[in-house]
Amino acid sequence: MVSATLHYYYDPLCGWCYGAAPLTAAAAAIPGMRVVLHAGAMMSGANRQPVTPQLRNYVMPHDQRIHALTGQPFGDAYFNGLLLDTSAVFDSTPPTLAILAAEALAGRGLAMLHRIQQAHYAEGRRIADADVLQALAAELGLDGVAFAAEYQRQAGEFDAHVGRSHRDMAANGLRGFPSLLLELNGKLQKLDISPWLGQPTAFAGHLQALLSGATAGELADGAFCTPQGCQ
Repeated sequence: MVSATLHYYYDPLCGWCYGAAPLTAAAAAIPGMRVVLHAGAMMSGANRQPVTPQLRNYVMPHDQRIHALTGQPFGDAYFNGLLLDTSAVFDSTPPTLAILAAEALAGRGLAMLHRIQQAHYAEGRRIADADVLQALAAELGLDGVAFAAEYQRQAGEFDAHVGRSHRDMAANGLRGFPSLLLELNGKLQKLDISPWLGQPTAFAGHLQALLSGATAGELADGAFCTPQGCQ
């Protein structure tokens, strides 16, 4: 069996990463495929944003486009709940720490990312809030005390993790989130997921073909998000 690693550069508040969630789930289900998460902290620190009418007006057209291209659900509790809650803050750090903790404890980082994305975009929950993240961890079957302790430990390593992600992205010409690098036989290939949005089964087939050496890797840039905005 061929083994490969899919390096996934993501942010939990990146709408296109949510759009790509069925693709990364399909990739993770391929025998011999390991998905490694690399957080980018798109809306951390100085890039944290309170919810404002301006933010809502900016993100809604992008989210509607993502829904049209991928079929991913955006709930009324998000559009007309969370995006109207001016006491909420969009901050990538807390949900990323939850993802890192879930991965460290049980190898469930990707599952936590997908659950956080669903909580945010479909359910309109405040994924920067500790109690929400604790509840999501419990849903995944993680021990609450262990999760809280690992979350705090990951906070001490967060800057180093993000720094590595950014250096890797720069070294490989990755411009934003989501970005994928397929590591196969010691070589990295940059993958463009744009042709596969909304087609997780076809994407899995494409990856399996790459693993068998039947096709070459894609080199184009697709839709992505950066701290400066989404395409």
